[in-house]
Amino acid sequence: MKKVTGLFLVVLVFLMGGSGGIEPNSGYCIGNQCFTVVQDPSDFTTARNQCRDQGGHLMTVRSTVSHDILFILLGNFMGRFWIGLHRKTDCPDAAAGLKGFQWVTKDSESELFNWAPSFDSSCSSHRCVSVSKESEFKWIQEPCGEQAAGFLCEYSFSDPCKSLPVAEGESVTYMTPMGFGGEDVLSLPPRSIATRVPYETKYICFSEQWLQAPWSCEIFEGGCEHKGAVDPKQVPSCYCPSEQTVKCANKVKCGVATDDSCVALSCEHACYKNGDSYACRCDHGFKLAEDGRSCVDFKDCTDQRQCPGENFMCINTIVGFQCVCKDRYLMTGGLCVDEDECVSAPCEHMCTNTPGSYTCSCYDGYKVDPESPNKCKLHCGKEECAAECDSNDASQCYCPDGYIAEERNDHTVCIDIDECSFNYCDQKCENTFGSYVCTCSLGYTLVDHFRCVKNEDDTDTDGEFEGSETNTTQDIPTTPYLPYPDPTRQPSAVTVGGLVGIILLTVFFVVLVVFLAHYIVNRRGKMESTSALKAHEGEVHALQQVTSDTY
Repeated sequence: MKKVTGLFLVVLVFLMGGSGGIEPNSGYCIGNQCFTVVQDPSDFTTARNQCRDQGGHLMTVRSTVSHDILFILLGNFMGRFWIGLHRKTDCPDAAAGLKGFQWVTKDSESELFNWAPSFDSSCSSHRCVSVSKESEFKWIQEPCGEQAAGFLCEYSFSDPCKSLPVAEGESVTYMTPMGFGGEDVLSLPPRSIATRVPYETKYICFSEQWLQAPWSCEIFEGGCEHKGAVDPKQVPSCYCPSEQTVKCANKVKCGVATDDSCVALSCEHACYKNGDSYACRCDHGFKLAEDGRSCVDFKDCTDQRQCPGENFMCINTIVGFQCVCKDRYLMTGGLCVDEDECVSAPCEHMCTNTPGSYTCSCYDGYKVDPESPNKCKLHCGKEECAAECDSNDASQCYCPDGYIAEERNDHTVCIDIDECSFNYCDQKCENTFGSYVCTCSLGYTLVDHFRCVKNEDDTDTDGEFEGSETNTTQDIPTTPYLPYPDPTRQPSAVTVGGLVGIILLTVFFVVLVVFLAHYIVNRRGKMESTSALKAHEGEVHALQQVTSDTY
């Protein structure tokens, strides 16, 4: 058998990284792509992550060929299945082919547009897409958080293998690394396994070629029924439990041993024929101990040559080491590629993916909040700027910290507050846009951002500035002498115009009270004068003498 090269070993170990996880119900490969269907109730995010963890992504149905594959995959399945088409936050664009949606591959290229007639173009419409046999595989909008019957994954690869030639009386079954297989598979991705019946010989696909077992013992135990090992020349081979031996027909299967020469050696792992005698050998990751029969672990991460691939790291295991991806990197196609954290929308405004991380940025009129780097806060940066007003209620307007809202004829503006006019600083104050700066004279030290403390060894107070320290209003502590202004991140709904109205109403009320009091006092005086007048007239009438004339 041809010796397996070191390059094959390294590359194939990397390719094995995506194995495990979900098991598809069926699949189909064509050209350099494989497609699988997984019947597992999941929401869109879970389905997307499941495909991604296996080194693929949700299926993109962007051509008539991929549309026809839907009939092959879902011909025997009922219910809705997620595909890799979704809309992030913007409103749909009814005039565009994908109507404002995009593939999970972050592009909008498509030769096929198969929307259902019931497409909803409103901004509140559902943002994810499913297909089903019942709806003739039309693209139907669905709530992303709702569970579908399953999902479709798509995998891309290079260097595929064609099916093996089959002689009369033989057959070959295939198993792909995605977890599905069969006999009628025309294109096989790397690390697919082929088993030729009736001899049960095994092959693995690598770089468009089929390599017969035993191959490297790090990969599926070299295709061995029991375990794989290497001889002193580092040639991979198979071995079997004690009292069994490897069959010569396929070099991987185990049968009853007819020679007990190995039994007498009591090898811990395996025994092999070395010329005219027999010797012990060990599993991959172990080496033969000095006693010639025991095996000890000899590979770990102390060897800097382990895991040489970019963005890989080495971790120790019980029987050696394992190559895995660094944090924030994912195994895709046997390589560790950067994980796009922006897919999960961690930023309040804009997100930029970077190798191993991401950065958040803000729209115009905002800046990154230093206390929460993934959030944004209002920012003006000049003496006056337009206020941020509620689109549904123009009276609800907001200004950045250090600004106050002022109503104009048909709009509201934010005006910088001159904090220096409130005497927050002990000595010198410089107003800045949205904040202020306290400084001290020479011979003084700025303490707590606003207090000036005289230096014990310096008596020079000629007024020269020693330095300055910038601080925003919400970071400056309250002084014991003056009130501290409230921040204006979300000012009161009472605007300047409303405040003026309240003042005028108060003045009017006070004048009205004074007028009423004056009126009541005057009226009481008039009533007392009238009563006195009436009493005087009564006295005059009472003293009048009545006489009669006698004629």
